[in-house]
Amino acid sequence: MRAESKKTIVERFARHINRGQVDYLRAGHLDVIESERRGASFVDLFSHRAMLDCFTSAGCFNVGRGNVRIRAALRDGLQQYGMGEPGDESPPKLALRRRLSELAPGDLDGVLLAAGGGDAIDMAIKLARAVTGRPQIISTHLAYHGHTGFALSANGKAHYREYAEPLMPGFSFVPFNDLSAMRRVAGQNTAAILVEPVQGEAGIFVGTPDYLHGLRQLSDELGCLLIFDEIQSGFGRTGQFFACEHSGVVPDVMTVAKSMGGGLYPNAALLYRELPAVVDFLATNPDFHPTTGGADLGCIVSLAVIDTILEEGLCGRAATLGETLRGALDELRATYPRIIKEVRGLGLMVGIEYIHEFLGPMMSDALARHGVFAAYSGNAPQVMRFMPPPAMTDADMERLLAAVRGSVADMQTLLPVALPVARIPVLKKLLNDERVQTRLFGALRTTEDLLARLPRAFRRWGKP
Repeated sequence: MRAESKKTIVERFARHINRGQVDYLRAGHLDVIESERRGASFVDLFSHRAMLDCFTSAGCFNVGRGNVRIRAALRDGLQQYGMGEPGDESPPKLALRRRLSELAPGDLDGVLLAAGGGDAIDMAIKLARAVTGRPQIISTHLAYHGHTGFALSANGKAHYREYAEPLMPGFSFVPFNDLSAMRRVAGQNTAAILVEPVQGEAGIFVGTPDYLHGLRQLSDELGCLLIFDEIQSGFGRTGQFFACEHSGVVPDVMTVAKSMGGGLYPNAALLYRELPAVVDFLATNPDFHPTTGGADLGCIVSLAVIDTILEEGLCGRAATLGETLRGALDELRATYPRIIKEVRGLGLMVGIEYIHEFLGPMMSDALARHGVFAAYSGNAPQVMRFMPPPAMTDADMERLLAAVRGSVADMQTLLPVALPVARIPVLKKLLNDERVQTRLFGALRTTEDLLARLPRAFRRWGKP
């Protein structure tokens, strides 16, 4: 297709959908239009470059893109099923509930289906308040739980909340991995403690076993519900089917989504312990949260996702590949201490933190030039998230490591300019501002595009 076609697509997207997103992606050389989605990669429709996907829409493609088995399940399901009636039972819904109950840790035997991650979080918060009769929900700083009503109120960064305020009342925030802070804020008015076992958008922070066990004990003491958001960390991404299995802590409620849909048909669920108060409430209020979730086709896809993860050993793959990735990144950190501050993660949920926020967008740009699609964290721009699919091959991992090494080396050449600027407080503050970053890198991209067209212009000018 011609370059003008891409320009038309982008202009229409900016006009009718989201101009800010266009600017953000273009600034980081991430303004690709995907085609040929297979495994861990896709091809840019216009440049024909193969891009290794290390963002995976925040963890939606654990079984890989365009998985043949998942596609076949959806195609076969279309012969007999459709969306179905959300409130009615069906063989796919019953089968998925049974499989999730079997896979869930401990006594998380109850299953409610939802339309998406935010919907599942809304459901969990409403359930907690209804069951306990209490108002307070405690979340953590920089937490990300979605953009629907209750979920947005639980987000731990003001950037996501301020444009829609006033939001739902009764939400409190404390530092992650700080049990003492949680104990100071929690009390007899607390309905639920809501945390991600591994924070995603915040910059890949892993909840320590002591912290998660402490939350379990505190919830039991107060009689409130412990809710784990496993929307990004579930379905094999961390090396276990669910991230909480690493610590052995069983929450009262767990939300799952994203990779549950296999990248083809969105689906989500809420898993819960059948505590007497919960069972009684649901028995008398079965329609407390109407939802369009749990479509028959979505359940068929989710069943195929579960079979694929288990039969192909993707949990083990995530653990093995994650160790390889973190080991290589730790070596780079030792080699480039002026660029990389810390490496952390679990399985294939890995974060690399740079010494300055503005280095995140710079690294995103550098990786894109090396054929890797990776985005810095929305809640922590100095952190690059690496969340490639556990279904990736060994060759994919080698390609990723080569790209990361090359990108960090490229960044090294920019430090003589970037670091002196960062020592000036006013300029550092500007460089760390997301809007300034987008405009600055967008201007650089415009300059690059103009320079790239100059040779062609001179060739046309020189013709008789």
